[in-house]
Amino acid sequence: MAKKSMIAKNEQRKVIVERYAAKRLELKKALVDPNSTDEAREAARLGLQKLPRNASPVRLRNRDIIDGRPRGTFQKFGISRVRFRDMAHRGELPGITKSSW
Repeated sequence: MAKKSMIAKNEQRKVIVERYAAKRLELKKALVDPNSTDEAREAARLGLQKLPRNASPVRLRNRDIIDGRPRGTFQKFGISRVRFRDMAHRGELPGITKSSW
């Protein structure tokens, strides 16, 4: 089980990323637009720098939605490999069966 503070911090980052996503996308487009002037690019770069660090989606961590384990997480299910194995053995994941040949 991860520390509750780490789970809460990651959840807060998700909120911040979502809040600034549109503005970030707009500024990023202005940076790579070949038709924009140097002044516009500079303004976009400064605008990106003024955004909070936690507005960057790179700072998010994929965690197990049940216990917050930070590593070995399946994105499709949102749970860690350990929990996935336990839940699959108990039959709690529909359509998942143990392979045998």
